[in-house]
Amino acid sequence: MTSRTRTIIIALGVTVGVIAVFFLTVWALMSVLEGSGLPGGQKVAVVEVEGIILESEALVRELNEHRENPSVRAVVIRVNSPGGVVAPTQEIYSAIERVRKSGKPVVASLGSVAASGGYYVATAAERIYASPGTLTGSIGVVMQMANLEGLLKKVGVDYVVVKSGQYKDIGNFARTMTAEERRILQALLDDVYEQFVDAVARGRKLDRAAVAGFADGRIVSGQQAMQLRMVDALGGLDDAIEDAAKRAGLPPKPRLILPRRRFSLFDLLRNELGLFRAAPLVPGFPVLKTPLYLME
Repeated sequence: MTSRTRTIIIALGVTVGVIAVFFLTVWALMSVLEGSGLPGGQKVAVVEVEGIILESEALVRELNEHRENPSVRAVVIRVNSPGGVVAPTQEIYSAIERVRKSGKPVVASLGSVAASGGYYVATAAERIYASPGTLTGSIGVVMQMANLEGLLKKVGVDYVVVKSGQYKDIGNFARTMTAEERRILQALLDDVYEQFVDAVARGRKLDRAAVAGFADGRIVSGQQAMQLRMVDALGGLDDAIEDAAKRAGLPPKPRLILPRRRFSLFDLLRNELGLFRAAPLVPGFPVLKTPLYLME
């Protein structure tokens, strides 16, 4: 082998090595920026339930990844939500239950507001922390529909509906709801409400009658929730992380996998400013397109 050939081989080897180090560094930086931390070691994952719960896919996917990740030993659910739509709330609740069934401790930390559906998902954890001034509770279900019959008559609008079933246009904004229609919708809400109460009683290991005593839509502080046994302890996120680490056999200040933060202008406007949420109140939507809300 000539010296020129040897030089070329060495140069190629160095180039490949530099490229490999570059990609490894980029991968490590991306892992940190996305909140997954550096590889290796045993960690506590923090998952945020933030804003109004309108969908569940991203959170369920994140919880499933932590459940399957052997380096994640425990999960902390940080809840700062006034509630949201029923089905996504229940899907998040079930995903938390699956994490617990896998043998990993799950501790919930309630932020400034963890009401209705926000509290619902927290009850899937084995232990709940709240600050004394946290707003929580608001256990209940609500469906809102407008009745514009009088307004339409004033402006001379005749709203015509052709339907195949007696209750196909239940919730029609152009006429007064009948007593039978109200009974059907009330039965629907009562059924979902009973599911809510059952979930709280099961998650908190409380007698169902005790839960029904405060499950009347009222909002309570974290301190009041402690007295009602709705939460286990008063404390913040750090306390919840320390508890989760202890339950997983980790040191008090464990390595963390922080929540993924991907900026979205749409989410900012929807969750923080309350925009793009008018659909459930827009007249003319059939009831099946009007979500049931677990909200304060």
